[in-house]
Amino acid sequence: MRLGNGRRTLPGILLASSLFCTLLTGCSGGALPPAGSAGLYRTVPSLGAPYPGIMLAGFFGFGGSKAAEETTAAATATAVTSAGSYWAPEFRDAVYRAEKTEGNEQVRIDLSSTSEGYVAISAKSEKRLKVQIKKGDIVYTYDLDSGGDPSIYPLQSGDGDYTVAVLENIEGTKYAGLYHTTVRVRLADSFEPFLRPSDYTPYKQNSACVKEAAELARGQTTAVGIVGKIYEYINASVIYDQQKAREVKSGYLPDPDETYATGRGICFDYAALAAAMLRSQGIPTKIIFGHVAPNGTYHAWNMFYTEETGWVTVGYEVSKYAWNRLDLTFTANGQDDTFVGNGTNYTDLYCY
Repeated sequence: MRLGNGRRTLPGILLASSLFCTLLTGCSGGALPPAGSAGLYRTVPSLGAPYPGIMLAGFFGFGGSKAAEETTAAATATAVTSAGSYWAPEFRDAVYRAEKTEGNEQVRIDLSSTSEGYVAISAKSEKRLKVQIKKGDIVYTYDLDSGGDPSIYPLQSGDGDYTVAVLENIEGTKYAGLYHTTVRVRLADSFEPFLRPSDYTPYKQNSACVKEAAELARGQTTAVGIVGKIYEYINASVIYDQQKAREVKSGYLPDPDETYATGRGICFDYAALAAAMLRSQGIPTKIIFGHVAPNGTYHAWNMFYTEETGWVTVGYEVSKYAWNRLDLTFTANGQDDTFVGNGTNYTDLYCY
């Protein structure tokens, strides 16, 4: 099968008015980041119509080789349709396996699932802890629970050699290493990091928001149709929480089920809920942090991948073989088609 190159620019949801920036006050506090390809159609003859699969367009928009894309496509799990209903691919979880860890008496690191796009870490200390994951010049730094509860971190920088280090606060902003290790990552599927839960979008197969996503997907026959249903649901169900935006602290992590239950959240909550719902239905979805013009507002939004073209909502047409921008914080708060555009006022900084 001949595959597209995944490099097209695409329409996205834009901020077109400085007035709406007032809704995002506190986004930078609630979405504080660490410092620091095209498709496959698979038909199951007995089940009917083909359903588009997925393939990596590239980290932060840089495409890979066609050979690499074809390898990814061959390994990608796809969904199929039957009698007008949607079948999601097998749920992709992310778990900590204590019996497969390495480390010392304070730090345990599970590298058994790097091919699935993540690393799991547990550590104990009376001081603040951080995790640093580095591949080449790309460095992501995260907070780590110091009570021993496992955390899941994505390996979003693709195949290659990674260094994973756990750091302990010694004073002020100074940290000392407790343990580090290196691992050569070869992803089973280039989309793996964007199809699984992590600390930035925690969910389970039985999560309420996942069950809702499955209901919304029922009867849909395309990925774009599912995105549209989830888009409409979050637009109608979640409002921006001004008080939370004012009070949120650095290091905040979202709970998609809480956002789903309360119907309130900040930009990070919108992005995490959308990621949980879309990923659970087999649609690769990134959480992106960056700046939005004209005021340089620090913000969080999503990018999802589809090899189809179609309309998610009036005025917003997605491109096939591409990562498509979706900013629910803006559209869910009463904005209209004037906030749809080509994405040129967005600057992507971090990807999860």
